[in-house]
Formats: sequence, C-alpha cells, structure tokens
Amino acid sequence: MGDGLGEAVLAAIVAGGVAVVGLEAFSTVHWPAFNASNVTRAITTVGQVAAAVVLFAAVLLMRLHRWPWLAKVLSWAGISGFVTVTLGMPLAATKLYLFGISVDQEFRTAYLTRLTDSAALHDMTYADLPPYYPAGWFWLGGRVAHLLGMPGWEAFKPWAIVSLSIAAVLALVLWSKLIRADWAVAVAAATTAVTVAYASPEAYSSVLVVLFAPAMVLAWGALYRPERDAATAGGWGAAIGVGLFLGLSAMCYTLFFGIAVFAVCLMALVAWLVQLWQRRAAGGPARASVLGTLWPILGRLIVMGVLAGVLGLLTYGPYLAKSLTTHGSNVSQHYLPENGSQLPFPMFQFSLLGVLCLIGTIWLVLRASSSRRAQGLGIAVVAIYLWSLLSMTITVAGTTLLAFRLDPILQVLLAAAGVFGFAEGARAVYQALNEPRRLRAVVVAVGIIGALAFTQNIPNVLSTEITTAYTDTDGNGVRADQRSPSAVSYYRQLDATLLAQTARPRDRTVVLTADTSFLSYYPYYGFQALTPHYANPLALFPARAAEIKRWTGLKTPADLVDALEHCPWRAPDAFLFRSSGDGYTLRLASDVYPNDPNVRRYTVTFPKSLFEDPHFTATTIGPFTLVVRH
Repeated sequence: MGDGLGEAVLAAIVAGGVAVVGLEAFSTVHWPAFNASNVTRAITTVGQVAAAVVLFAAVLLMRLHRWPWLAKVLSWAGISGFVTVTLGMPLAATKLYLFGISVDQEFRTAYLTRLTDSAALHDMTYADLPPYYPAGWFWLGGRVAHLLGMPGWEAFKPWAIVSLSIAAVLALVLWSKLIRADWAVAVAAATTAVTVAYASPEAYSSVLVVLFAPAMVLAWGALYRPERDAATAGGWGAAIGVGLFLGLSAMCYTLFFGIAVFAVCLMALVAWLVQLWQRRAAGGPARASVLGTLWPILGRLIVMGVLAGVLGLLTYGPYLAKSLTTHGSNVSQHYLPENGSQLPFPMFQFSLLGVLCLIGTIWLVLRASSSRRAQGLGIAVVAIYLWSLLSMTITVAGTTLLAFRLDPILQVLLAAAGVFGFAEGARAVYQALNEPRRLRAVVVAVGIIGALAFTQNIPNVLSTEITTAYTDTDGNGVRADQRSPSAVSYYRQLDATLLAQTARPRDRTVVLTADTSFLSYYPYYGFQALTPHYANPLALFPARAAEIKRWTGLKTPADLVDALEHCPWRAPDAFLFRSSGDGYTLRLASDVYPNDPNVRRYTVTFPKSLFEDPHFTATTIGPFTLVVRH
C-alpha cells in the first residue's frame, strides 16, 4: 500500500505539472472565441492526437516490458494532457469555465470565492452559518487561489481542469494496482474521456466520477474474499482504500457519497450471501457458516465507515453541530426532470458511447460468475438502477433522491466494462481464427480510431457549456466573444462604492440582491440565496422571503429601520436593486415542486420613499441602484 501511495503522489505531481504548463501555454496566445472560429477546435484535435500518441507509446513500452518507469510517466502525462487540451483549449480565450457564471455555476463560483477569501468553513451565501454543501473541492481550490493571489471566479477554470487531470491520473494508478498495466491505461483513458464529455461541467463531482469504477472494483475485492484469497492480505488494505474514497466523496459531494455507500453495502450483502451459500454447499455447519462469513465482512465495513465518517466530519461536522440547535426545511432534493422519471439505458443510444456501453453490458452478464472485475462493476451498476427506482418511488413522499445526476457514473461504469469486453472479445476472436497476425493490428486500429472519433466530438457534446463561457461577462467586465458585456460590467464600480460607503471588508457586509452573481465575483454575504434548492436549510429560506415581502409593505423609512434592527437574522447592510418607476425591484424565487420547472420566479417592489432618509444612501450605477444602510 505504501508503494501505491508513493506512486499516487508522483502521478499527481506529474498530472498537476502537465495541466499547469498546458494552461499557461494556452494563455500566451491570443486565440479567437471558440463559438466564432474553428481554430481552437482544430488545435484541440491536434492535442488529443498527441495525447493518444503518448498513451500508445506508454502501452507499447509496457507490452515490451521496457523502461517501466518511463512508461508510467508517459501514461500519466498522456492522461493529464488529454484532459488539459480537451477542456483547456476550447476555453483558452475565456477566463470562465464551462457554463460561465450561469445556472448552477453561479453558486459554485460563489462558493469558491467565499473559500478563497477565508479558509474558515462558511456558507457560500449566508453570514454566521456553516456550509451545508460539502466544501472539500471548493476549500482546496480556494486555498490554491489564495496562495496564487487570484480571485475565486478566475481560479475556477484552472482549478477545475487541474483537479480533474489529477483525479484521472489517480484513477489510472488505482487501475494499475488492480489489473494489467497496459489494460489499466486503456480503461483509464476511456473512462476519462467519458468523464470529460459528460461530467466535467460539474467540476467538483467529476473528480469522483472518474474514480468511481476502480473504487468499486477495489471495494468488491475487499468484501468478497473466497477461501483461496482469505489467507493472503485479508482485504484490509483494500478496505482502507475504499474508506478513503468514501471519505473523499463525503467531503466533496453528498449524493455521490450516498450512492457509493449504497453500492458498497449491496456488495457486502451479496458477498455474504454468496460465501454463505458456498460454505453450506461444502457441507459446513449452518450457524458457523453464518457467523464465520459475516464477521470478516462486517469488520471491513466498519473500517470503511470509520474512515469515511472521520473525513466527512471535517467538512460536514460544523453543519451537523449547528443543526442541533437550529432547524430548517431542506428542499434540495425537490427536483424531478424528465430524465429523472425514467431509467437510463445508455447502452441503447445510437452513438460510439452507446456501442461501448452495450459491449460492456454484454461482458458484465457473460463474466458475472467468473470475473471479479465484472462482479464489482456489475453490482455497482445494479446499485444505480436500484437507487433510480427508489428515487422514483419516493416521489410519493414529496421528495426524490436526484437519481438523474448519477447518469455520468453509470456511463463510466459501463464504459469501463466495455473496454474489458472489447479486449477480451478481440482476444477470443483472435484465438478462434488461429491467431492471424494482422488481426491484432486491425483491433488496435479500430480501437484507436474509435477513441479519436469519440474524443474529437467532445467539444460538440459540450458546445452549449463552452458557448456560455464566452457569452457570459466575467469579473473584469469582459465578454470573451468580444461583444457588448452585460450589466455585470458595472460590478466593479458597485464593489468600489460599497467598500467606500461601508468602510469595512467585504466579508463583514450583507447584501440583499436578486443579482446574486455579484456574490460570485466578490465575497459579500447575501441575505437571500438565488433559489430555495441551493439555500442552506438552516437559513430558513421561506421565512426570509416572507420577511422581505413584509418590508415592501412598510409605510415609512422609520418603519423599515425598525424592521431591520429587529430582523431575526443578520440584516442587510446594503441593497442592490433594479429601478422601476417609483420602486426598486427584486426577483425572488419559491419552491413549486413537484412541478417542473421546480422554481417560481416573482417580483417584489420596495417604494423608493422607504429609503428617503439619512439612514440610507442611494447611488445609481448603470441599471442598478445601490442603497447602503448606515
């Protein structure tokens, strides 16, 4: 295990170095916008081919048993280089990541901005609250940004790409400890490509998606120990490794932690039943068989659980402690899009990924009784389908389990199985045809061409996300496609005015605004979040919305001052409005689940007369009116 950890550290250093050098090289050239030119698309394809050449060289050295450490370094550089060029090159002319500051990326950027400003665990929006969403990925990114002196919003893109590059190479190292080195490169490359295509927009979860498949194989190896393996390592090293993965999941993404725990517990149940059946078939005593097979499995589960719990409490502990005294309503699972109401079957999609997943499905069924890899991956696939059915069933209770977000994990699991199925199927055909030499070349050629065809299409898969990164206005007030910026271009002036009029640091000011992207660029606290689904349950989103609505009905500035002084929460120090006639408007949101969309937008209007008092200073900046409370 020590050798594996040392190798993982070296691999992470190489991957991080390749990603940083690559991104820095991309930034030295003035590239045209991706959505307005095919130049960066062409360079992306060239970079992907170069990464494939490096990986092929690594596999060739492994097959020839020559220079093993050079082969490893080449494989690490090839995987990380692929991630860097596939994401970094299309985004080279913008400072924003996929989806810019739109949709969910707004609150994610605000989270990174918050943890760049301070290493303390704080909610992304609300003052005086610990975070509800696991802070692991954001905390590390924030510390890196702080060290480099970068604002959080600007660090989001490079941190997303570097962290995924490192995670992909760590997945390769883990695969190499479980299977042959050359096969490890192939399956790691395939699962990395699928992760980049379908999971990379949600950067903090993609680092778990790419690790999920080898972690499940490792978990099965830890829990299912046939008699021939029981006398070896006992699976304790694997149990520790799985515990670390579960802990990482708990620190980064609660949903993925939940499905990982569910899959591991399902594996434990299957392992116990299989070994119980095997011992009874061998004629062992019933009671002795039950206890003899249960305790070793239970012991490894406990080790995994303790490690996961300790690591998870590092980020989730403050919230759990606070929730003992403050009770709120959690609507984060109130979302059921159309694809969440159906079981996903990627193996029947008409695409290269669909073909690979179909091969993987066939291999999982054919090898279910003879391959530990197939068993581990297969049980994880079954766990996802069971979770999906449970998510649809639990809708009768007024909530969901957000199973639709597990689609990338399912695709990666089936893609990993597809690589094994392709390799073993080609070998079977090769042997059945009396081992003609040219068949090997044909198989290699088909595999490489298919891989390149898939990878060069990734920018098309991510076209909407890439385009948004160019059409959104960044923190410098610039649109990367060189068109007129949005109202975000006034944020710098708003920030300067706020600092001057409040005379205190940003993290000591609470702002009430519907333009919550302002909090993505500057670490002010907000009085109300964008939507109830991304709000901290302890913040009491509905009650705050009702309080804001009540303020709009007050008659005099004195009434408003009194209401703010007696506010149940930290009252706003400033208001960022849009002006409309004789009033200042705010766009708020409410939960309308089970409807889809699950959010209702509505407008409240503050009479301007409420702020005509020495207690307030109103400043018009572009389309905004900034009101500062003294």
